[in-house]
Amino acid sequence: MKFIKYVLISALAVAALLTLAGCNMGLVDTKLKFDRAVISMPDGTVVSGKVDTWWDYENSDMVQVKIDGTVYLTHSGNVVLIKG
Repeated sequence: MKFIKYVLISALAVAALLTLAGCNMGLVDTKLKFDRAVISMPDGTVVSGKVDTWWDYENSDMVQVKIDGTVYLTHSGNVVLIKG
């Protein structure tokens, strides 16, 4: 009976890990915390403000930054994230 219990728990753990592997998130948040961001827009204007959230995509140069409730998706060369 204990063997079946361990097999079931192991199967559930593997299923959970495989499910999370398909998500755009990590098991442990190792992201740095930034206070402010400055984003250069295509028309030459500049957006800056307090960072609500940010995300960089693995194997991509894209960065998503949420400033004052607005989400910006841009190339990493167009954004400066500031701590402090």
